[in-house]
Amino acid sequence: MSDLREVRRAYSRELSDAAGLKSAALERAFATVPREVFLGPPPWLISDPMSDDRGYRETSDPSDLYRRVLVAIDPVRGLNNGEPGALAMWLDSLDLTAGERVVHVGAGVGYYTAIIAEVVGAQGEVLGVEIDSELAERARRNLNSYATVKLVCADGSSYAPGPCDAVFLSAGATHPCEIWLKSLRLAGRLLFPLTARISSLGHGAGYYLKITRRRTGFTARFVSPVGIYPCTGARDDAVEERLRIAYQRGGQDSLRSLRLEPHEPSASCWLHEQDYCLSSEELPSSAD
Repeated sequence: MSDLREVRRAYSRELSDAAGLKSAALERAFATVPREVFLGPPPWLISDPMSDDRGYRETSDPSDLYRRVLVAIDPVRGLNNGEPGALAMWLDSLDLTAGERVVHVGAGVGYYTAIIAEVVGAQGEVLGVEIDSELAERARRNLNSYATVKLVCADGSSYAPGPCDAVFLSAGATHPCEIWLKSLRLAGRLLFPLTARISSLGHGAGYYLKITRRRTGFTARFVSPVGIYPCTGARDDAVEERLRIAYQRGGQDSLRSLRLEPHEPSASCWLHEQDYCLSSEELPSSAD
């Protein structure tokens, strides 16, 4: 067991170096949470997304889980426990701090929900939301020892989580759902994959989008590319097609704000929809 603890510490240092983590608490979390416990008994099916051969291979060695690999949750659906290097980078960009309340939509088996719980600590609170009833039950059992974590089986695109400091999605949406924005406290952050479908399984590609609530509105920035499983309930076919066109057109680096007030489309609109607009306009300055 001591050897596996050292494996986790080395894994955490590797993730920190690769992702350039700012958060020491996040690095400690990856060194602490036992990934194998959340993934069930061996053998496990793992896949290296950086390899030319992206198929699964079987392993019963838990140390193999402490690499930058996907681990199958449901290989038929192409549903995996995500690649830790990418998750470390995205979670780091959320700027989580001790004592915050965080909502994790698409909790899966709960591994990254537990990572979040370690970061926000004993004074924080984490709500995991998972729409798949079997996965929700697995996550609930896996997270049973975390007193600060609550797991609900619900549609994360419409479930009202209450006021929170951050919302993090582990599934792709075509648009920011109203309930996520309404739940954010001042300076609260929403981080979700804004994706268009690229496969028959519904997997999508796009960018993680970070939205931050300010006194004068919402800032918006793209964080990094992503390919990911879809978020049930947070997809709209018509919006998806316009999103696909926007991605093909480019200009993602120009994004500065999410506008909710009605306005006519203009050159500053990267993606203009009826209820919102992703825009290159800067927010008026304010002190939060």
